[in-house]
Amino acid sequence: MRELVYYVAVSLDGYIAAPDDTFDAFPVEGDHIEMILRDYTDALPTPGLEALGLTPDLSRFDTVLMGANTYAAGLPHGAVSPYAHLRQYVFSGTHTVADPSVTVTNEDPVGLVRELKKHAGSGIYLCGGGMLASSLVGEIDRLILKVNPVLLGSGKKLFAEREYAPIRTRLVASTPYESGIVINEYTVEH
Repeated sequence: MRELVYYVAVSLDGYIAAPDDTFDAFPVEGDHIEMILRDYTDALPTPGLEALGLTPDLSRFDTVLMGANTYAAGLPHGAVSPYAHLRQYVFSGTHTVADPSVTVTNEDPVGLVRELKKHAGSGIYLCGGGMLASSLVGEIDRLILKVNPVLLGSGKKLFAEREYAPIRTRLVASTPYESGIVINEYTVEH
């Protein structure tokens, strides 16, 4: 069965973006970038792929899920279809999108993910943000956290506040890089 994978950059203090939804405090240079370009090509935005001359093989991900704020972060840069190489879903009750390759839905995220998992394909990339991740916490199969050597102090949290309900994970890989980035991969115990 397909996995829902929350693959995201995070600060040491648990934030995935600044209060204004930007993430320019995270390093974009260093020895970890080679691994991202090699192993997570499917998770790169289409404009980045085009600029780098890369072609994703869709073996890791073929679908991406975004909250409205995560999707909106690319709009000032003209990214109306930020992951055109993937099936794109944006969860919002208010946004409309002019690009037909982006599906905007106010459907229950859990129901949609359960339906997506029933179909053949590669992984489902949970791009963000924290509110969507929190609503899908019981459906996440794997977390891949790019832990950045920075403290943001405030901003958008990895997971939005939710009812107290511990969920166990198991660390399956941890790779430190000279850049200070540590990639931690966890499976979720359901």
